[in-house]
Amino acid sequence: MACSTNALWAGETTWFCCGAAWGPCGSAGGGACGNCRSASNHGAWPNASQACWDITRPDLCGEGGIARRGCGSVMRVRHQCTGAAVCITITDCGPRTKSWCGEQACCNGTCRVNRVLDLTPAAFSAIGSLSSGKLPVVITE
Repeated sequence: MACSTNALWAGETTWFCCGAAWGPCGSAGGGACGNCRSASNHGAWPNASQACWDITRPDLCGEGGIARRGCGSVMRVRHQCTGAAVCITITDCGPRTKSWCGEQACCNGTCRVNRVLDLTPAAFSAIGSLSSGKLPVVITE
C-alpha cells in the first residue's frame, strides 16, 4: 500500500526508540515486527495485531474504531499545524493508549486527544521537534 491521502485516523503522536525492551535508541532491537529501527521512518500502531490491541486498548479511551494495520503497512503522518508530513512503515506495536486516556496535543486552537501512534526519532523529527514530546497529527494511508 502506498503512502497516500486516504483518511485513516487523527490523534496525538509521540516518539519512541526501537529496542528489545524499551532500550536506548542506539541499541539493537526490532520491536514487535522484528525490523524496527530508530533511525528509519518507522512507527508503532495500536492495532498491529490482536495481541497488540489487547495491550494498547485504545477503545478504553474512546478510540474503538482504529483499523488493523499490521507490520509493513505504510501511513502518511501530517503535523496538524505545520502541514509537515512523513511516510512511515509500521514496525512495532504501540502506543499503550489506555495509559494516557485524555492526553492531548494542541495548536492553533485545535487539539487532538489520545495517543494513537508512536514514531521513531527519525520520523518524529521529520515533522516536529523531538523536544516537543508530542504532536497533533492526521494519519492517512
